[in-house]
Amino acid sequence: MTAAHIEDVAPAPKQMRLWRQVAVPSEHGGWSLTAEPVVLGLVVAWSWAGLALGVAAMVGFVARTPLKVVLVDRWRHRWLDRSRLAARIAAAELAVIGALGAAAAAGASNGWFWVPFAAAAPLIALELWFDMRSRGRRLVPELAGTVGIGSVVAAIALAAGEPTALALGLWVVISARAAAAIPHARTMVLRAHGRPVSRWHSDLAQALAVTAVAVAWLFDAIPFVPVLAVAAIAVFNVVAVRGPVRRAVVIGLQQMTFGIAVVAVTAIAVLA
Repeated sequence: MTAAHIEDVAPAPKQMRLWRQVAVPSEHGGWSLTAEPVVLGLVVAWSWAGLALGVAAMVGFVARTPLKVVLVDRWRHRWLDRSRLAARIAAAELAVIGALGAAAAAGASNGWFWVPFAAAAPLIALELWFDMRSRGRRLVPELAGTVGIGSVVAAIALAAGEPTALALGLWVVISARAAAAIPHARTMVLRAHGRPVSRWHSDLAQALAVTAVAVAWLFDAIPFVPVLAVAAIAVFNVVAVRGPVRRAVVIGLQQMTFGIAVVAVTAIAVLA
């Protein structure tokens, strides 16, 4: 192989690493937290418009990675090769989201399906503000982003013509489950790394999650089964945070399993 050939081939691995850095999300749990409201919405209230919104939500999760790179680099007053690549990828993905949103608007049974997104916009903006300052792994932005992306289940339900009460109730269930999981998982991971923890963050999250779904049930927005499911998970989390230390992968798999279980029992209860 000639020197010229080596120069042509050598940059490829570096380019691939750069693509992964700016285009592939590193938050593995985020895939599940984004997919749960999409799946619940489509199972309970299937429609082609809802499918477009669900795909847009998944693309939005992926688009956050290059968008974050652009925001961080602009905040630090720099414009690098990764900045230009991230900007191109983000622009393409945002264009896809726009097209999917237009398709959803054309086929939605309820033209007000966008209202949950408007309500969640400040939460997403707050998360991006923390991302821009490289502080996106803190508790506040993680909770804001989780509740914000949960709005897609309400939008999907509205797009299919479901009642507003049910749409909001499903958003509460998804948000409560996820918002309880995040402080618990953070506390458990800190314990696994031998760092001091305050368990009250996790305990408070469990109490608020159960309260939220109970209120939704009292307003007849959801069946009682999701309340039982969230309460059972809350009890487990309260006990587990005081139990043996677990590896991060075990904690993640536990919480992902709980998310799937909540989606399943909620969908069954609503459709029954």
